[in-house]
Amino acid sequence: MSRFKLTIEFDGTDYVGWQRQANGPSIQEALEDAVFELSGERAEVAGAGRTDAGVHAQAMAAHVDLQSNRFDADTVRKALNFHLREQPISVLSAAAADPEFHARFSATQRRYLYRILNRSSPPALEVGRVWFVPRPLDAAAMAAAAAALLGRHDFTSFRSAHCQAASAEKTLDRLDVSRAGDEIHVIAEARSFLHHQVRNFVGTLALVGEGKWARRDVERALAARDRTAAGPTAPAAGLYLVGVVY
Repeated sequence: MSRFKLTIEFDGTDYVGWQRQANGPSIQEALEDAVFELSGERAEVAGAGRTDAGVHAQAMAAHVDLQSNRFDADTVRKALNFHLREQPISVLSAAAADPEFHARFSATQRRYLYRILNRSSPPALEVGRVWFVPRPLDAAAMAAAAAALLGRHDFTSFRSAHCQAASAEKTLDRLDVSRAGDEIHVIAEARSFLHHQVRNFVGTLALVGEGKWARRDVERALAARDRTAAGPTAPAAGLYLVGVVY
């Protein structure tokens, strides 16, 4: 048996998310079908996380086990891309991996980027890839408020009602907000995240950017441990998994 670590880029607009589901096409299903076309094997492609419907990835990590030893890493990459050629999914790299490596459980940090297009005119080229907010946002105020969320906390106020995590306690290592021309970028880093956690951060910080909330309101929302105390969930379109550290 050979284990391969994959790094994958995808546009999640037309998918139900990473995980194979009965209600529509998933990234995992597309990759597993490509693996079958390559090898004739029905093998699981295990990802570093379960991205939601509409969420994108610049560098999702995954692994797959092939019973046959006749494929090298470069052949796996090229063949998977050949079979995925009609879908917005690209295997950026494939590498032989230790049998003990696990894309999800071996990860020590995950990094997400959220893109807000903050201008008066709507997007033409980036539809489905940004959150369009025409109202002016104060990125500096958002950054100052974001600092209140750093560290280890009970993030119940920022988790989805459908989150299946056993505990809402997480350690947030980084939450940066910066402006890049017409865009505001939010970068979040942690070992793991709760369901919708980053999108709920962004929706809450947008209230600060509009001047409706201040940092103290974000602090109160965090302390409340109540989802209704925090801001709205930002759209999936602006969210990207940009890196996984092992």
